[in-house]
This record gives sequence, C-alpha cells and structure tokens, in this order.
Amino acid sequence: MDLNQFLELFLFVLVVNCNPGPLADIVVDRYEIPKVCSREVQTEDFIRYHFNGSFYEDGKKFDSSYDRGKAFVSQVGLGRLITGMDRGLLGMCVNERRRITVPPHLGYGSVGTGGLIPPDATLVYDVLLLDIWNAEDEVEIRTISKPAICKRTTVASDFIRYHYNGTLLSGEAFDSSYSRNTTYDTYLGQGDLIKGMDEGLVGMCVGERRIIIVPPFLAYGETGHGTKIPPQATLVFEVLLVDVFNPKDDVTAEVTKMPKNCSRRTVTGDYIRYHYNGTFQDGTFFDSSYQRNSTYNTYIGMGYVIHGMDKALQGLCTGEKRRITIPPHMAYGEKGAGNLIPGSAVLIFDIHVIDFHNPKDPVKIRVTHKPQECNTTSEADDLIHYRYNCSLMDGTLLYSSDQLDSPSVTTLGASKVIMGLEEGLKGMCVGERREVVIPPHWAHGEDGAVGVPGSAVLLFELELVLLQKGVPEGFMFVWLGDIPDPLFNALDLNGDKRVPLEEFSEFIRLQVKEGKGRLRPGVDIDSIIKDMFDNQDQNKDGKIVEDELKIKNEDSEQVRRDEL
Repeated sequence: MDLNQFLELFLFVLVVNCNPGPLADIVVDRYEIPKVCSREVQTEDFIRYHFNGSFYEDGKKFDSSYDRGKAFVSQVGLGRLITGMDRGLLGMCVNERRRITVPPHLGYGSVGTGGLIPPDATLVYDVLLLDIWNAEDEVEIRTISKPAICKRTTVASDFIRYHYNGTLLSGEAFDSSYSRNTTYDTYLGQGDLIKGMDEGLVGMCVGERRIIIVPPFLAYGETGHGTKIPPQATLVFEVLLVDVFNPKDDVTAEVTKMPKNCSRRTVTGDYIRYHYNGTFQDGTFFDSSYQRNSTYNTYIGMGYVIHGMDKALQGLCTGEKRRITIPPHMAYGEKGAGNLIPGSAVLIFDIHVIDFHNPKDPVKIRVTHKPQECNTTSEADDLIHYRYNCSLMDGTLLYSSDQLDSPSVTTLGASKVIMGLEEGLKGMCVGERREVVIPPHWAHGEDGAVGVPGSAVLLFELELVLLQKGVPEGFMFVWLGDIPDPLFNALDLNGDKRVPLEEFSEFIRLQVKEGKGRLRPGVDIDSIIKDMFDNQDQNKDGKIVEDELKIKNEDSEQVRRDEL
C-alpha cells in the first residue's frame, strides 16, 4: 500500500468517526461566556436573543433573527419552544454565545415543519442572549456611591434633575444626558417617567449614584421606544442625582457662624454688603464675590435681588455667616439665567455679612473710656490731635494713625475730615476714647475712596491726645473777655501814639499769656501777628495810629479775618 492509499483510508475513517450518529440529547457548546454573570436563565424566565439556525448535516441556514432584523422573544421551559431549545437555553447568561445542537426527537421529529424543517433533521442554533427577565421581577437598585451627609431624600411629588447613562442589559447604549450636556428634569411619582424609573429614583440623595435596572413591563414593554429601545427590553440606568426640590419648599438658612455681639439685625430697607460663594446642590460652583474681590451690595426687601435672597437677608447680624438654600421658584425658575444658571436649579449661597446700614442711620458713638476730670471738650474751630484706627465692620483694618510719625491733626468744623468723623470727634475730653460707627452717607458714600470700598460702614477707634481751643472761622484772634477801652491806649505801651510791629506783637502775646485772648491754633504765631498788624497798618508806613485801628465785629459784613 503506497502513501496516497494510506491517507485516503485514514481520512475515510476520520470522517466516519466524526459523525456521532443519532443524538440521545442536546449538545451545548458554550463558546463565549462573559466574565460576569449576575443571572442565569431559569424555567419560566422570558428571554430576548438573536440566533442563526442551520442544519447539522450540511450547515445550511434555515432561519435567522438577524435576517429579520429583530431579536426573538420567548418564555423558557413552558413548551413555547421546541424541547431542545427549552433545555438548551437554561443556565445561559446575558452576552453569552452558545451553540445548541438539537436532535430530531427534541426538535421537529419525524414530521418536520412547514416545508422548512425536513423530517428527522438535527438542528444547530448559534445563540446570543441579549436579555432576561421574569414576571416576578421588580426594579433593582444598586447603590454605587452615596454622600456622607444626606439631609434629604427624594419622594414622590419632588422635582428632580439628574444625569444618566442608559443601556440595554447587553450593555448597548441607547441614551445619555451627558451627551446632551444637560440634566434630565422631571417631577417624580407623577407619571412623567416610565414606572420603573419613578420607583428607582425614590429615596436618593443629591450626589448619590445608582444603577437602576428596569424590567420591560415597567419600562416600554412590548412596543419598545423609538429605534434605540427594542420591544421587551430591560433597561439599565446609571444615575447621578444633581438636584431636588419640592414646589412647596421655602428658603432655608443655616447659621454657620454667629458673632458674639449682635446689637442689630437687618430689616427691609437696609442696605447690605456681603460676600458669597454660589453653588448648586451637587457642589458645582457657579459664582463668587470673592473672585471679583468685591462685595455684593444691595437694598434688602425691595426687589433688587431674587425673591429667595430678599427673604433670606432678613434678620442677619454684621459678621454672621449663613448657608442659604433657595428653591428655583424663588430664584430663576424653569428658565434659569443665561448660561450660568440652568432651569429649575436649586441655589446654595454661603454668605458672609460684611456690614449693613439704613439710609436714615446717624453716626453712632460709644465712649469706651473717659478721664475723671473733663473740664474742656472739643468743639468747632478747636485744633485737636487724635489717634485712630479705621476698620471695616468685619475687622479689616484700613488706616491707622499708628502708621504715622505723630497723631493726626485737624481743626474741627473746617471740613478737613469726613462728616461722620467730625461728628465723632466733637465733645471729647483729652484722654477720652471712643468707638464711632459711621454709615457711608456720613463717610465716603457709594463711590468709596482710596482703600475704602463703596457704601462701606466704617468703624473708628478714637483717642483725643491734645486739644487747643480755636477761634471762629475767619478770625486769627479772639478776645476771651472784655476788650480794653480805649484799645489803642492799651496797644500803645510806651504812650507815643504810635504802635510799631514789635509793640503790637508784645501786646498780643501778653493777652494770650494772661488768658485774655486766643490766637488761631496750628498757625505760626509770628505770621498771624504780622498779618494782623499789616491789616491795621492801612497806609503801610510800619506803624499803627489811632485812626487806623479797627475792631473786628462778628456781626459786621465789612470785617476781615485778621482784624482785631
């Protein structure tokens, strides 16, 4: 026997041995099994699957769900399939591929069917399982993550906003809110969602992630939905809850910091300055006054801000911090605000009250120390030396006289300082200390000043260091008692009927020394006296005679500031 004859005989034997003859039972080849199989097909389960059916003898295809463009749906183990398939599909996992070989007596037997399947045909089914469910199934919820703090969970009648990825049980995606870059917004438990989602979304916290598995009869059932969700499809939603509120919700406020002293709280009509951070319920940031390095300034209760904030700004203390939660119907509603605030968004503001005032507020003075002896107090025209610290109401130091080489100096009533400080410095004794609160309309107003924000309430800590009694505006010298009569004779110290500058200066200095007269403080004495002399020396001959002398009368409209 040559080599060719041997090979022909070997191949004949191999072919004969490969034909097992009549099968006693089905043969199952699980040639592709998913790594994870959370559920296997059992009797009475419904399944959705694709298949190719072929004859065992010649491999010829006799049927295919792929060719029909529609997966096959049936219930297993109740005789709705041929016996071989009823058995062969048991224990199968979604996404599993198996080949089921069905002998004739477990298929269509010796009769066949409809001219499609001949008698005594062994059938081969290549099956891909797409879906599995049971009439007893309920919505399945798997929590992926949950925030550590959850003050509120969703209930029926709430309005919710959430993101989701939607897939079939096989993992095939059919929809995603992320792809549209917008949340899905709806009422819960009002029939606006498929029944399974209405159930699956109950009890969620903002920030919680869930897997919600919805069987077909709680989803779109026999009709499916559109082109992406086939009939009798189990749906899998991966959900992130972004927002929740109820139409009955009101503004809520949580005090996070309360100052030790709170002598006054905000009311309607007050003007407030506050800092804030604005976030959505899931923590997403949308705005901050801190980033602009400028407080938000507004009147309270007068409609200048959203209704919820107008309400929440009532009853606050300077320095207080609050977390304010505002439902959308008290914020920007269903439309939102531009690209910043989406529709139906709950807003959370963490606010810090810097200060507030009322346009009718006066300057407030609180004496913190007063010396036992206080015979003389400051008044208009006085020259005063004082120390100060100027701060905002939150304690931010703006200016301090300690930064200077010496105390500040001013003449009261000369409009050299802001009105409120003028008011706060009046009536002080040397050594007295005060705290003076000055509203902006007594300070730098809406525009502010260098280093001072607009509409800022200022707090001054004052100490009067030195007080020099002044003279009225327009005067360089005033008499403190009766004017000598005749005045010229008093001026003419040597009696020669002429008063030169030296004699005039000696006389004025003597009056100041004896407490009979007062020169304007803060001005060089020699200069004042020289101005006074020049004003009296009308012919400019260097001496004053009796006919030139004039006494300044405060009631006269003709007097000049440096007249006697």
